[in-house]
Amino acid sequence: MPRLSEVIAALENLWPAERAESWDAVGTVVGDPDQDVVRVLFAVDPVQDIVDEAVKLGADLLVTHHPLYLRGTTTVAASTFKGRVVHSLIKNDIALHVAHTNADTADPGVSDALAGALDLRVVGPLVPDPSDPEGRRGLGRICELDHPLTVGEFAARAAERLPATAQGIRVAGDPEATVRRVAVSGGSGDSLFDHVRAAGVDAFLTADLRHHPASEARAHSPLALLDAAHWATEWPWCELAAAQLDEISDRNGWGLRVHVSKTVTDPWTSHSPSSPSPGAPN
Repeated sequence: MPRLSEVIAALENLWPAERAESWDAVGTVVGDPDQDVVRVLFAVDPVQDIVDEAVKLGADLLVTHHPLYLRGTTTVAASTFKGRVVHSLIKNDIALHVAHTNADTADPGVSDALAGALDLRVVGPLVPDPSDPEGRRGLGRICELDHPLTVGEFAARAAERLPATAQGIRVAGDPEATVRRVAVSGGSGDSLFDHVRAAGVDAFLTADLRHHPASEARAHSPLALLDAAHWATEWPWCELAAAQLDEISDRNGWGLRVHVSKTVTDPWTSHSPSSPSPGAPN
């Protein structure tokens, strides 16, 4: 069985830390480089429910997309929820490794997994990484559908293929408009509207779309917007990443047991549709 340092070296080869954004916090958060690794669990969020799942599974390594500490801290006291996560990990000899924006821009990366979940053919990155001479790495992906769909049909496909959440899929645009080319970006994507417009796509599927950027984007063009839950757009990457580590394990004869958490850590738990009320705009 491999040591943690060997597994981390393989993960760093997939998602080099130097390709993360300067503000990001990626890499190994907890773990002894010399400890043995047999079971690995992939998840989006390093929250207590996921750590409890890792403990129950008997995992030696937890790999998450979101960082535990994105900003600095002065304490890991167990009286704080993040400190409690750290204590639980250390007490149970579970290492934690984070791949965030370095996984977003990887080839394949978070948006490739999102495109795959939606049965889209990737044409190229939405925001190419200038350091990649092959032009495959970068943020987001420009994609083509296997056959044209209406906006409403594409939204229904997304609602069916992505993990179920209370939010579902919000849509801005004509539901009968035709969609042939789309841009996708796992996670928060409303900073990418200039790139989306330049790509000449019919629709943009991402998460965390805010009122003003979405309103301005709709005023600029007939671009359809599909807003999914943040967690749902990034969870497919866990399956992709687990498959990548499985392949590495087989190649090296490590015999790792690699798992993907199906625990829903999207913070929104229910949804009440709006209904007309007297005197209010409908």
